[in-house]
Amino acid sequence: MDVIEFSRRTRWESVPNRWTMLRAEKEARGERLLDLTASNPTRVGLQYPEAKIAAALSDRRALCYDPAPFGLPEARLAVAEHLEACGVATPAERIVLTASTSEAYAWLFKLLADPGDAVLVPRPGYPLFEFLGGLESVHAVPYSLDLADGWRIDVDALGRQAPPEARALVLVNPNNPTGSFLKREEWRSLQGLCRERGWAVVSDEVFRDYAGAPDPARVSCAAVAPDVLTFSLGGLSKSAGLPQLKLAWIAVGGPDAEVQEALRRLEVIADSYLSVGAPVQWALRTLLAAGAEVRAGIQARVAANRAALEAACAGSACHLLPAEGGWYGILQIPATRPEEEWVLRLLAQDGVAVHPGYFYDFPREAFLVLSLLPPPASFAAAAAAIVRRVAAEA
Repeated sequence: MDVIEFSRRTRWESVPNRWTMLRAEKEARGERLLDLTASNPTRVGLQYPEAKIAAALSDRRALCYDPAPFGLPEARLAVAEHLEACGVATPAERIVLTASTSEAYAWLFKLLADPGDAVLVPRPGYPLFEFLGGLESVHAVPYSLDLADGWRIDVDALGRQAPPEARALVLVNPNNPTGSFLKREEWRSLQGLCRERGWAVVSDEVFRDYAGAPDPARVSCAAVAPDVLTFSLGGLSKSAGLPQLKLAWIAVGGPDAEVQEALRRLEVIADSYLSVGAPVQWALRTLLAAGAEVRAGIQARVAANRAALEAACAGSACHLLPAEGGWYGILQIPATRPEEEWVLRLLAQDGVAVHPGYFYDFPREAFLVLSLLPPPASFAAAAAAIVRRVAAEA
């Protein structure tokens, strides 16, 4: 009998690393951890308008199946109005609903690239692009953000290094985890390069609502009046702190003829999946409105924890990198030992869980990536433990 051969697209390394195994052992023993990897807003003690959310999800209209490839018109209009209230003017006709931003990436990679083509993704960046690209038989080719220049993109270097099979440029604005925003001058240069090379742009803007101080130089939404075909991504997961409700959106912008052709093709893809549930679509207007309360809670939590982290690091060998937005803090610590050894020591000896920089493809060591969402008391205790460990062993 022949052995089943599985797709090469799913040939992933499945052996857990040392950090994962150590954490599992500690949790199995019932040990209390100070978890600074926690990024799920529903599990960190934030207050939610539960009654509003529950009532919105009980809309009886959801009992009737009404398949709409791009999402129900009422739901798409709710997204357009939400974006307009945030200063982003996008017609509802150019909004496409998906079940998640991961699904949005999958659809857009299908739309823009053939098997063997490449998409350009930022480094540092969230470690999902390799998997999402691989599942579509597309290569995720990293381009570097320059720490010395505030995590900006070297557009000339990008043009020189991009492979000829590149079909799209992925931006994460603000970047996850660096919190750096795309700037208007930078965006103008990138649009020129994209026009020259025939690249579309996929701009992941899920953390856009979590900007720090206002900055007129930053780009809020790349899909507003660009000169290249652009897809801006957002969703309930971050905008309303509701990752469990599984609804995201794509706002399409650019030259009208290209936008219309993209929407025509996207409609076939969307109609093949029809993945967004009716209850969340009928509830969307209320959920987005309720999300303002949740966002305020998240913003207050992030600001308080960042201030505590900055205070803990003052005068120490831990350097907190600047960030313009998002909900992560990045510590640069002495590279006296590999990042993996640092995070293992923190977990084993201090009960503190943090991610190493290499998890996000940082170009060099040593960096620690900390979620700013945990409850303030446990966050402050973890921050103090990190500073003590680095002082003792750097």
